Amino acid sequence: MSVAAQFRIMLADDRGAEIAEAAAVLPLMFLILLGIFWFGQAFSIYGAITRAAEDGARAAAAPYCTTCTAGNTPAANAVNAVSAALLAAKLDPSQIQAPASQPSFAACGGGSGPSCTAGSNVCVQTPVQLSGTTGGTNVCGVSVSFRYPFQFWLPFTSLNKQRILISASASARMENQ
Repeated sequence: MSVAAQFRIMLADDRGAEIAEAAAVLPLMFLILLGIFWFGQAFSIYGAITRAAEDGARAAAAPYCTTCTAGNTPAANAVNAVSAALLAAKLDPSQIQAPASQPSFAACGGGSGPSCTAGSNVCVQTPVQLSGTTGGTNVCGVSVSFRYPFQFWLPFTSLNKQRILISASASARMENQ
């Protein structure tokens, strides 16, 4: 048999083609599944920290706190609520980081501008003017914001071992109005 005839037989033979196709496609499919998993994890953490920020804003906005010790400030109530919500979501509160820039709110009641409470990575601003007015009067409230780290693991991509900071913020109307 000539070399040309053997070459034609090899080209016509399709045994093992499925294995070659699977070897080409399976790594890509595995990478896509890993991406779906890690982006789902990031979205889950985003939901948990957003819920924690909302709980913190509600705790700071209440004029009293039935579960807090006497004499706590709204900022302390917010930090305690954020920590409790993160622990309930199985996240580490010690990894909280302060926001890169303070959210800008106008001062409520004509006082000095709001600023983040010192000594905590949770930025609690009170009193702040929330958007909108009610009957021509300002709506005063509380703003809570912070960031939480997340690290992707997607091999062979630019996101491998990439650490991002997911931001969370929430505001609530003061209850004494």
